[in-house]
Amino acid sequence: MAGVTFLLPIWFDLAAVFLFALTGVWAATTRGHDVVGAFVLAFVTGVGGGLLRDGIFLQEIPAVMHDARFIYAVGAALALGILAQRAAKRFETLIAYVDAAAIGVYAVYGANKSLVAGVPAEAALLVGLCNAVGGGLLRDVLVREEPLLLKPGQLYVVATLAGCAAFVFAIDRYGVDVEKAAYAAIVLTLTLRVLAIRFNWRTTALGAPRRPV
Repeated sequence: MAGVTFLLPIWFDLAAVFLFALTGVWAATTRGHDVVGAFVLAFVTGVGGGLLRDGIFLQEIPAVMHDARFIYAVGAALALGILAQRAAKRFETLIAYVDAAAIGVYAVYGANKSLVAGVPAEAALLVGLCNAVGGGLLRDVLVREEPLLLKPGQLYVVATLAGCAAFVFAIDRYGVDVEKAAYAAIVLTLTLRVLAIRFNWRTTALGAPRRPV
């Protein structure tokens, strides 16, 4: 494995926190929560993946605990989410598109941070995936919905896995510039997710009865 020493700029992490927090705010507004409930969902959704990445997998102090910019990102998402809540209600796919952008950014940042920490490529792929889906998983649990991660539906984890794998493979095997690989992987993840939403590409439940021919 080629050593990876370049850590992507922190704005990648902050952008993912902001985008995920925005989906948390909209999830709160559609359920009639007040501003406190909206902040809680925004915070958990925004930084949840990073907490899993840093606190559990990389065994370091989570970034949100020593950098106030993460709180500012959540606060900005809270303000924008409240102002744009009517748009979120009007366009049901808006949250899905914002989420699609967020998972791509979080996946590559988590994988990159793991590689810089000396984690093997295969494990870095796992960390990137958990980084991407962790916040959404916690959000769904808090609002008492079956997590999107666990049920059949439009390609979600598969799209995230494809983008994250492309990123790790490009820089670990071919030595592609980290930022170029990151942008390409984010675009790939976003494209796959948007196409899945647009054309309803779905996974199938295990044991589902087959349709008669």
